[in-house]
Amino acid sequence: MKFKKTVVLSLVIVSALFVGCNKSKDNNTTKNTENTKTEEIKSLSVEEFKESIGKDNIQFIDSRKDEEFNGFSDGKMKNSGHLEKAIQLSTENVEKVNSSKLVKYIEDKGISKDKEQIVYDTDAQRATKVADVLVKNGFKAKIFSDLVKYSEDSNSKLVKYPNYQMLVSPQWVKDVMDNKKPETYTNDKFTILEVSWGEVDKAKNYKEHIKGAIHFNTDLIEEEPVWNLRSPEQIEKALLENGITSDKTVIIYSDDASAGFRVYWALKWAGVKDIRYMNGGFKAWKNAGFEVETTVNKPTADSKFGVTIPQNPNVSIPLAKDMVEKIEKENYKLVSIRAWDEYIGKISGYDYIPEAGEPKGSYYGFAGTDAQNMDDYYDPDGTIRNPEEIYALWDTQGIKQNDKVAFYCGTGWRAGIPWFMTQMTGWKDTVIYDGGWNSWYMDKNLPVQKGDPQNRDKKPDAKNDFK
Repeated sequence: MKFKKTVVLSLVIVSALFVGCNKSKDNNTTKNTENTKTEEIKSLSVEEFKESIGKDNIQFIDSRKDEEFNGFSDGKMKNSGHLEKAIQLSTENVEKVNSSKLVKYIEDKGISKDKEQIVYDTDAQRATKVADVLVKNGFKAKIFSDLVKYSEDSNSKLVKYPNYQMLVSPQWVKDVMDNKKPETYTNDKFTILEVSWGEVDKAKNYKEHIKGAIHFNTDLIEEEPVWNLRSPEQIEKALLENGITSDKTVIIYSDDASAGFRVYWALKWAGVKDIRYMNGGFKAWKNAGFEVETTVNKPTADSKFGVTIPQNPNVSIPLAKDMVEKIEKENYKLVSIRAWDEYIGKISGYDYIPEAGEPKGSYYGFAGTDAQNMDDYYDPDGTIRNPEEIYALWDTQGIKQNDKVAFYCGTGWRAGIPWFMTQMTGWKDTVIYDGGWNSWYMDKNLPVQKGDPQNRDKKPDAKNDFK
């Protein structure tokens, strides 16, 4: 006999769940989870949940954090991951959306008022928060909070990304620091890098940092005038001086994710076997209440990297001439990770790049408002946006998972985020064209496009308007 239960949400209960939200400076965002009228939201049994899977009129909403959606079990689930085609709408993000834009934000994720939603989680409070927001805004939501029990079924429909371990939470990092051997970590040596531009005395993001972290200057892995990767010899010297070897786990965080993923990619190119990126940066670490310090930590140098650099040269296409060859011989698609005004040739985006334009035939891959911005790829809480949402955007631009794809921007930084996403989720043929527009415009024999090839009068909707 199926067990059914009803969750009754009262104003008092919901107010208690969201205590502290009133301190927000933006009153528009607090309304998403306040002033709730009494609603009855059905909670499904395991049997009912199973029977709902595969029905066309039902959408599954995953209210968990990124690391759980991607594949981490959080020490609870026997089989981890998410339901295929599930839509992620986490509690951390839904309450940070401007209330005047909330319904569009939800609908832009593909959540429809014409269908029913089942919000699933391992935690009833999280599922209830999201379901309540949906119901208040005219959606038809139910909850399922017994995901741990469902995961014990050997026939569960949960899937995880092939390389989910690449993106980790602050808690995972803290567990490594505390010698707790968190999931997927089997090493006995690690280092934490705060990545940003500049020497340590000029690195404003290192003034306060994770305890024990060392500052890693992006200049150590790239050089002008093209701002491509330095020589293997130079990079090996820089890595060894910072105590980085091929067999040491390297944990990266950065307040500018573009800088962090740039160094992540460079370490992969060099041959570091285990690299992790901490989602959400230093802000997420502080929000978790973990220890910080202002001490300038000096790395202990090492003498041997362990393998010949580069171990993975295939992740990089260095210069424009190399890119042209890849396009002609291997049918690579060149995908621009630049602001719309850069893509249509209105601006170059850089004070040291005098000419505007794009390599002829490039596809638009979304980015942000300018060369310093990647808002299309970030969630409201500052973590990385769900990859499936990005892939849906790419699909509208003619970029498919089975394509051979080379991401580029002006000089390589912004291209690191989509490259990381595709690597984590198991795309087979994605690289970074390191030289970017900077290398392309320098070769006057190469074809250039200005204006949108599809003659659109404005940037395509990134479906991520939450401010």
